[in-house]
Amino acid sequence: TTGNKTSAIVFVILGFSHRPDMKVIFFVLFLCIYIVTVLGNLIILLVINMDPVLHTPMYFFLRNLSFLEICYISVTLPRALVNLLSSDTSISFAGCAAQMYFFLFFGATECCLLAAMAYDRYLAICSPLHYMDVMNKKVCMQLAASSWICGNLVALGHTTFIFSLPFCGSNVINHFFCEIQPVLMLVCGDTYWNELQVILAAAFVILMPFLLILVSYSLIISSILKIRSVKGRYKAFSTCFSHLTVVTLFYGTAVFIYIRPKSSYSLDADKVLSLFYSVLTPILNPIIYSLRNREVKGALSKMRRKLFHPSS
Repeated sequence: TTGNKTSAIVFVILGFSHRPDMKVIFFVLFLCIYIVTVLGNLIILLVINMDPVLHTPMYFFLRNLSFLEICYISVTLPRALVNLLSSDTSISFAGCAAQMYFFLFFGATECCLLAAMAYDRYLAICSPLHYMDVMNKKVCMQLAASSWICGNLVALGHTTFIFSLPFCGSNVINHFFCEIQPVLMLVCGDTYWNELQVILAAAFVILMPFLLILVSYSLIISSILKIRSVKGRYKAFSTCFSHLTVVTLFYGTAVFIYIRPKSSYSLDADKVLSLFYSVLTPILNPIIYSLRNREVKGALSKMRRKLFHPSS
């Protein structure tokens, strides 16, 4: 297939069309998830911006994460919602490439940002006396900017590589968005080396930040165990619990989806698993951080009082 023919391809996103009886239920469910995710993360952003108490490195990264989650879920769900209501679920070659790029961009950025947040927690617990000197505004900005730049480079490399391959035969993507594995299955010929390169790149992008997180938390746990009082240990661990929960949810499914050979794929099962890291993680982020965090809950209460009882 020539480059011109390849770029003229129109893909068809299969989505959840194998369950036409469930389309309305899926639409209502996904719409609710999308609205709650966007509103929840917007509230976190507003609360952090409005309360000076939360103008600390930890909440600077949380603000980045909340903005990232809004972008991340907006890449897949709006298009999936349109496809559930439409009989035409086609997407252009360029549109599919753009969707994959932005999905990988925000996903890889989140991997790096979660590692930066783990480093922040490590310094806060293991070096509390030097914490504010080391994690100053400049360092926070550099870590956040590095996460976004790294995410962009990873997405650009992956997307350019995959969409420079020749496509032939079926144009049906058995997924609810342009995900790497279902798109690779439409590539002509033997894709073993292509698949291996994608797995190695994904392993590097996913596992490098994950290893940094593991090292940070092993040092954190070691420091917490040295704290004599139970109350002190609980307080130290509670500052990490929310981040640890998000890391487990995000990495658990991402590692399973990306770092394995194509022969073990089950696209229908992967479609469901993809919902965990592409849809459920963004909606759980504001819930986890607001319910488990005393400072965020306090800031939310103050914001409610300002909005609904301004004279009190």
